[in-house]
Amino acid sequence: MNILILGSGGREHTFAWKIAQSPKCENLFVAPGNSGTAEIATNMNIGVTDFSAIKTLVLEHKIDMVVVGPEDPLVQGVHDFFLNDEAIKHVSVIGPQKVAAELEGSKEFAKEFLYRHNIPTAAYESFTAETVEKGYAFLETLNAPYVLKADGLAAGKGVVILNDLEEAKTELKSMLVDAKFGEASTKVVIEEFLDGIELSCFVLTDGENYKILPTAKDYKRIGEGDTGLNTGGMGAVSPVPFATDDFLNKIEERIVKPTISGFKKDNLPYVGFVFIGLIKVGDDPKVIEYNVRMGDPETEVVLPRLKNDFVEILQAMANGTLDKINIEIDERAATTIMLVSGGYPEAYEKGKEITGVNTIEGSIPFHAGAVLKDGKIVTSGGRVMAITSYGDTYQEAIKKSYQNIEKLHFDKMNYRKDIGFDLN
Repeated sequence: MNILILGSGGREHTFAWKIAQSPKCENLFVAPGNSGTAEIATNMNIGVTDFSAIKTLVLEHKIDMVVVGPEDPLVQGVHDFFLNDEAIKHVSVIGPQKVAAELEGSKEFAKEFLYRHNIPTAAYESFTAETVEKGYAFLETLNAPYVLKADGLAAGKGVVILNDLEEAKTELKSMLVDAKFGEASTKVVIEEFLDGIELSCFVLTDGENYKILPTAKDYKRIGEGDTGLNTGGMGAVSPVPFATDDFLNKIEERIVKPTISGFKKDNLPYVGFVFIGLIKVGDDPKVIEYNVRMGDPETEVVLPRLKNDFVEILQAMANGTLDKINIEIDERAATTIMLVSGGYPEAYEKGKEITGVNTIEGSIPFHAGAVLKDGKIVTSGGRVMAITSYGDTYQEAIKKSYQNIEKLHFDKMNYRKDIGFDLN
């Protein structure tokens, strides 16, 4: 098969790394890709939402399957674009159709889905600029802290948690009236705060059947001890030590099964990855959010633990035969530590040379915000590289990643030194 991956992050490098291992993959392309994908695939300088350029590439290189990494093309309807075009409708697209991608495209849509199918989640209401006064009143009925979520896609930055009621009202006004997040915050969801520990559950579905991948826990805050601003993710651990068999069973029965059957009941055509952001409140799982793609950096710890031929799984998802696949998981733990540019998640500089990548031993460097320039690997984004390691325990795996990080360098390189701190 000739396969095209859309995206340029650590998740897409991990996809490419796993797909390239399959004898079923003949030619592998990544658009636009990064310095890591360049080593194992052919990068194509095309944006993930430039559908007409993607079509040209697909026809020119006789692509059989497109694996969609990020959410933007899915929310904009890349799958529908293929289905509605005679020339490319035969190509398998891994990722839900537009109407189903609204589960990530709109927080309100996701909340309504959860309520409709009795899936445990936080109580909520949504507001617009016209109903901002009602929003203030709703905030007054809640206890601190207050959770405000921009309804649309805000690149992972649209969620604000505040302890002070007046601050929460000011923030609500800034999101709705002053358009703090632009289009994304023309509507804002206010939620009750759930106190617990978070984890991510990844589900594969062909629309009928599903398979659950290993759990992972990622670390969103920039600072040690989960402090400071939210980021796209600073590291991840898999499996999650506190996710006992009993707890995993609750996730499957109360959340995964009603989610997949909900897709069918609501006619949401869904072939792809379902990322379920969960929180463990007491002994019970509740849904924080859905994403309609794999998480990043969780992909960097989940896929390395998958023993199967990944292309076989993707084919089964496309063909509706996922029930025939037996998922095999590596017993070892996998952890990843994200190296980020100094200043991230706020302003940072790009174009810093990264050295030492070739000296890494016993870990896998998944490139994210890094590109090749004049034969050198240089930084091109906030999250630069994820260093993934295996270990008999997650502590052992983390230690290995940190040992290899010592060999790497770029100007103002930053990373958290406490990934896994809350699991002991």
